[in-house]
Amino acid sequence: MAEQPITDVNTLLDDLDAGVFREKIARALSDAAAGCVQHGKAAKVVLTFDLKQIADSRQVDMSHKLTYSIPTAKGKRGEENTTKTPLYVGARGKLSLFPDNQLKFELDKHQQESTERS
Repeated sequence: MAEQPITDVNTLLDDLDAGVFREKIARALSDAAAGCVQHGKAAKVVLTFDLKQIADSRQVDMSHKLTYSIPTAKGKRGEENTTKTPLYVGARGKLSLFPDNQLKFELDKHQQESTERS
């Protein structure tokens, strides 16, 4: 049986910049593919992740950069976009928006009790 991944990349991408980073990647990939097909030239999409510890904590500031170059009829167009998201570093380096020991909020249960009292 294969070992489970340390960091859930799908969840992490959803958390970066509150989900906006994933949308930016999707748009860049779609535009790059369309430019390739339309102009018969290569495109490039690059993701860069830089991590820096926040003080002496178990947190890092993850800088996530999206750079892309899309062919046009007479050249290319591109953009570079960098944002940051603070993340917790859990056991074995697991990156997540919340610490491993974060208690789960039982909001549904609380709402049910409030409704029953009314």
